[in-house]
Amino acid sequence: MKLYGGMDLHSTNVVTQLIDEHDRVVYRKKQGCDLADILRGLEPFQDSIEGLAVESTYNWYWLVDGLMEAGYRVHLVNTAAVQQYEGLKYTDDDTDAFWLAHLLRLGVLPTGTIYPKESRAVRDLLRKRSQLVRQRSAHIISIENLYARNTGTRLNSNAVKRLTQEQVQQHFADPNVALAVESNRVILAALSEQIEVLERAILAQAKLDPRYRFLLSISGIGQVLALTIMLETGGIERFRQVGNFASYCRCVGSEKLSNGKKKGRGNTKNGNKYLAWAFIEAANFAIRYNDRAKRFYQRKAAKCNRVVALKAVAHKLARASYFVMRDHVPFNDTKCFV
Repeated sequence: MKLYGGMDLHSTNVVTQLIDEHDRVVYRKKQGCDLADILRGLEPFQDSIEGLAVESTYNWYWLVDGLMEAGYRVHLVNTAAVQQYEGLKYTDDDTDAFWLAHLLRLGVLPTGTIYPKESRAVRDLLRKRSQLVRQRSAHIISIENLYARNTGTRLNSNAVKRLTQEQVQQHFADPNVALAVESNRVILAALSEQIEVLERAILAQAKLDPRYRFLLSISGIGQVLALTIMLETGGIERFRQVGNFASYCRCVGSEKLSNGKKKGRGNTKNGNKYLAWAFIEAANFAIRYNDRAKRFYQRKAAKCNRVVALKAVAHKLARASYFVMRDHVPFNDTKCFV
């Protein structure tokens, strides 16, 4: 008898259901997040289990790794793509676990990629770096705004990074404003220091795959962004077409059409937010240093707003990256920005 499992994972517990080929529940249990306890419960059925569907929640690493090491075939569920019948009046963790097992049995379960465990820690370290970079940018903007509001002039980001405590005291006579700016400056300095620490650790461990070496030829992409794109992408062969990759990078729009008319929008945030950030960063550098990218951006900005124009550049770079990684060829800006 073949069995199919669904596991509804939460921060404190896991609800597991095993069903047979006729959707009959043969095992149901709610347990704490204890891997040994979960494996003991599944052990009597291990030889019959065809697969286990686990929700892709924020804390799936320990469960998926443990199940795979124990010999189970695990499917990481793309929760954004799983939908139940909206007319249901009552659902709970049991019905959710059953539904995952049911979709797995039917062969229509939407799944995501289980990223290799050996590369996951370095990828997550890069994610931590990007988080700190965003926080640093927020503090830079805060200082720029305080300076403009109280002095009528502006400081660029490079000048903000070079500010000293003495300069803050000189610029702001009001001690409350000076204290506000100084608090930003101190945190900014700490974030910059930690970003450098992370970068050294990342570059000492992660090396750009020779197949992806031409990422460095793309305008706006340096060593750190190339590593981010490589590690977040994984195997480029999992994307059938360039449009699939661009969509995964959140570089395409989303809309629902019926009879030629717009009926709403889909999930615009479905995809990899770290790749989205990486290509926006690359676009900012590209329009600064690549003349073709700059002219493309200016043409777009003349027809719409600058945010949309920047996103268009990021889309171009994402599509170019796909072909660079798939075909192992250097970047050609004449084909990219037309």
